[in-house]
Amino acid sequence: MRMVVVNATLVMEDHYIPNAALSIANGRIEDFGPMESLAIPPQADILDVRGGLVGPGLIDIHTHAGGGYFFDQNPAVAARALLEHGVTGVLPALYMTFGLREYIEAVDRIDAARAAGECGNILGYYMEGPYLNPAYGASKEDYAWSDEILPEEYGELVRRVRGSAKVWALAPEREGIETFVQDVRRECGGVVFSVAHSAATPQQIAALLPYGLKLATHHTNATGTLQKYPECRTPCVDEAVQYYPDIYAELIADAHGIHVDPFMLRLVRKIKGENRIILISDAFVCDGPVPPGYDGVTDINFDFSGEIAGTRLTLDAVCRNMMKHTGCSAVDAFRYASTNPANLLNMPHLGRIARGAQADLVVCDEWINVQHVIQKGVLVR
Repeated sequence: MRMVVVNATLVMEDHYIPNAALSIANGRIEDFGPMESLAIPPQADILDVRGGLVGPGLIDIHTHAGGGYFFDQNPAVAARALLEHGVTGVLPALYMTFGLREYIEAVDRIDAARAAGECGNILGYYMEGPYLNPAYGASKEDYAWSDEILPEEYGELVRRVRGSAKVWALAPEREGIETFVQDVRRECGGVVFSVAHSAATPQQIAALLPYGLKLATHHTNATGTLQKYPECRTPCVDEAVQYYPDIYAELIADAHGIHVDPFMLRLVRKIKGENRIILISDAFVCDGPVPPGYDGVTDINFDFSGEIAGTRLTLDAVCRNMMKHTGCSAVDAFRYASTNPANLLNMPHLGRIARGAQADLVVCDEWINVQHVIQKGVLVR
């Protein structure tokens, strides 16, 4: 099957190509360039996007839900809902409140849906736990694991997600975490470790850098502060993430700048640079009432105690919010929501418009309002 996208403005990694065309064959990008330089093969399907942006498919590495369903409840519906919003790659996040059996049953259900061909955009799993700091997330009552990190407890889970766990989030300050990291790395190869729900010191984070810690889960959210001396700020997780240049920072840009204040978004962008920011949705399902002080907020969930419980965002909306809050361009937003995630996951065939790359593409306007979605060379929206 061949397709040619015409009258496009191609979104490259650091520039646009206006008045362009792009040809697709066998699920891959075959060629692209100015309209006048690209020969249109006979019998090819033509998609005229009338000057719209054509960028690489979005990759949401951290989301729990889509379409009102958790991935472990209804993976096909969740995956399809995200695809409608241009998310051609996703890592379903499985949370620290799961016990061992819940983790394994969730992976079994999602794997079954993937095997049935229902979730072509799922790239693997984001293991958000179990070894986080319960003080920065789930309460002790919701935490199903021992206080100790025991191989006899986690071994079955690590073996079950061998080959499919792409990110493993943890709190570096947990006693025994280094043995866990070594065991996960032995079983899961190139898994990325992420500092999450944590009050780790910069030194505790640095100790895990050689093992592949190179991500910060929802940067500036659910992280602690340390105070060694009265009235003196002591560096903690957020400062360490901004200091170490190889760590990517996940950011949730919601409409009102609640998860991350717009000034902080701009600050992180200035410090981390264009290649170490990853936009995420962290979508969740929770129906608590909107507490006082949050009037007009519709893209964030709250639990019944009034605490923030993830978002109702999709990644295209996160991109728009990032553009509005920081003044970044669509080129930048696609880098944060597609190219950088692909680079983090070591998936060079994704997240870019390049000859031979997988033809996962989004057609949208200049504010990333999605009009068409192409997945593996097939027009799916």
